[in-house]
Amino acid sequence: MPKITFIAHDGTTTTVEGVVGKSVMEAAVNNNIRGIDADCGGECACATCHVYVDEPWLSKVGLPEEGSNEASMLSFAAVTQPDSRLSCQVFITAELDGMVVRMPEGQH
Repeated sequence: MPKITFIAHDGTTTTVEGVVGKSVMEAAVNNNIRGIDADCGGECACATCHVYVDEPWLSKVGLPEEGSNEASMLSFAAVTQPDSRLSCQVFITAELDGMVVRMPEGQH
């Protein structure tokens, strides 16, 4: 199973195994990663699973399409950056083994 590393705002690092076809948010929730609230349960309706995708992985996952639900929801996130994604919209593939995402200081 692909491994995903979550880095909290305070620098705490946690690596978990994700399931191919499931979202990065589901990997976080299933492994009790603090900082991924996922209030809407992965419906792209709350922006509480916001992450920053490390540069080497950004080309593999891409950015949200302009005008998409994800792009709209990111406008509600506290502090977005050019590498911001909603982890509920990033789906795990074998190619993402080793991916690193960083979490903002807060999700609200």
